[in-house]
Formats: sequence, C-alpha cells, structure tokens
Amino acid sequence: MKKGWRWKKLLLKRNGIRLAAVGAAALFALNAWPAPSAANAGVPAEQVALKEHTVAVVIDDFGNRMKGTAEMLRLLIPITAAVMPFLPTSQADAEAAYAAGKEVIVHLPMEPVKGKPSWLGPRAILTGLSDEEIRLRTEAAIADVPHAVGMNNHMGSRATADERVMRIVLQVCKEHGLFFLDSRTSYKSVVPKLAREMGVPLLQNDLFLDDVYTDRHVGGQVLLLKARVQKQDRTVVIGHVGPPGLITSGQLAAAIPGLRRASVRFVKLSELLPPSAPYSLPGAELPGSASAELAPGSKLREDSPTSR
Repeated sequence: MKKGWRWKKLLLKRNGIRLAAVGAAALFALNAWPAPSAANAGVPAEQVALKEHTVAVVIDDFGNRMKGTAEMLRLLIPITAAVMPFLPTSQADAEAAYAAGKEVIVHLPMEPVKGKPSWLGPRAILTGLSDEEIRLRTEAAIADVPHAVGMNNHMGSRATADERVMRIVLQVCKEHGLFFLDSRTSYKSVVPKLAREMGVPLLQNDLFLDDVYTDRHVGGQVLLLKARVQKQDRTVVIGHVGPPGLITSGQLAAAIPGLRRASVRFVKLSELLPPSAPYSLPGAELPGSASAELAPGSKLREDSPTSR
C-alpha cells in the first residue's frame, strides 16, 4: 500500500513539473509575441495579418501627344505623370493629368552616355554647360510644367554621374520644394550621395516596365513586379507613353485587379516619402553596394528612343 502511494506521489510530482514547464513556455510565448501597434488597434486580426505592399507607377514622356497618353490617364490607379518641358503639349498634358487626379513631376531631359541628341528634346541639361546655364534651364523646366511636385531624369546616364551638374539641379529642386526621383539609368549616379548630403527628398526607380516594346517583355516585367512586391514593402516602377504606350497601359490595366488581390496598394509617388525623413531610398542602396547596379532587364537602354 505504501509502495503504491509512493508511486502515485512520484507520478503527481512529475506531472506537476511537466505542467509547470508547459505553463512557463506559454508565458514566455505570450511575452515574446509583439504587442499590437496603436495603428492596428480595433482592426480585425485577419486584416492585420495581411501585409500591404505599396507601388508607385510613374509614366514618363508626357508632353508631346505621345501614343498612350489618354489610356494612361484613364488607368484607375493614382499614377504619377512625368512631363517633359518645352514640348508642344507639356502644359496641356500636365493640366490634364492634374485634372484627372494624377500627380505631376518634371521629366528633366539630361545628357546620356550614348543616344541621339534629338531624343533629349529642347534645352536639355548637358555636362558641358556652365553652372549658370544649368540653373537657368532647370528653373525654366520647372516653370514650364504646372502642378509639378517633383522631378526625375529623362535619360541622363552621363549627367546623373556628374557631381557638379547634379548639385546644381538638386539645389534648384530644394529651393522649389521638389523631391527628386532618380530614374537610375546609370549605376554610377551620384544623386543618392548628394541628396543625402543636401537634404533633398529622394526616391529611386526599382524597375522599368517597357525598355523593350513588346507585349511579351512588358508582361514579363509585370511578373517581375508581382514577385518583387512580395519581397519589399514599397516599389517604384517606370513606364512610358510613346512607342510602348499602348502596350504598357494595356498590361497595367490587365494586371491591376490581380495586384490588388495580392494586397498591393497603388499610391502617388510622393506618398512614399516619409514625412520626417530628408530623403528616402526604397528598394535601392547607394552606388558601390552589392545591389546598386540595376538587375538585367530593368535598365532603360539609352540608345533606344523609348525616352524620346
């Protein structure tokens, strides 16, 4: 009888140790679990668990009655229209984009390493210009595009790698309260370094949609976008009106519903700028880093007329 009682007592003791261990583990797990943020207070758990990805679609080369202009402005997402200055419909396209609820930025023509001068358009920023002329042309470009809240480079692989040139351009942007989008036509760009130093709000392109003008290529780039948004919270993509305009607008229109189902939220470019930071580099790092050079298929070929 005593032997049986001792066995029961030992069994109870062992079970008690196991229960204590389970209880301690549960307590540790509860303490380790992140507390719900204030932003998620009152939001159903299933909605909090669904991670949102933001995508800003920038469409370059408005300003010259280019193919796809109307189709891009009809897209049911808040695109950012990059309007080239000094062209026949620069102001009309900027006004039409603004009236359609789209964001407007200046698409500043800048000197490439290679490419035809005719693709740059009038009054481009060239590395051989004087400081004064670069400033005058940048000021005039801003004045020629109504409603602009930012700027990006049209071509410009040579100019964006020139510190003297870009210091002047970025200083003018800063004086006018504009942010700058580095289109990243060159991995040698000095824009991130200077923007950081000068306190100019900065964003960078992650992916070109239409550097080759075929449905197959643009569709492939859209697939890359779908894969990319699963890896990073914020993505900037650039497409064009002009030769690929109808292709790109069609591919985007077809892809939008699926991307939304995948928790993608489309935003204006400026919405990616954090309110408290002097600059932002979503999806990109400074030149010299392992990820600074553009991935194959995502760089705009400047010897092509895409950005004409």
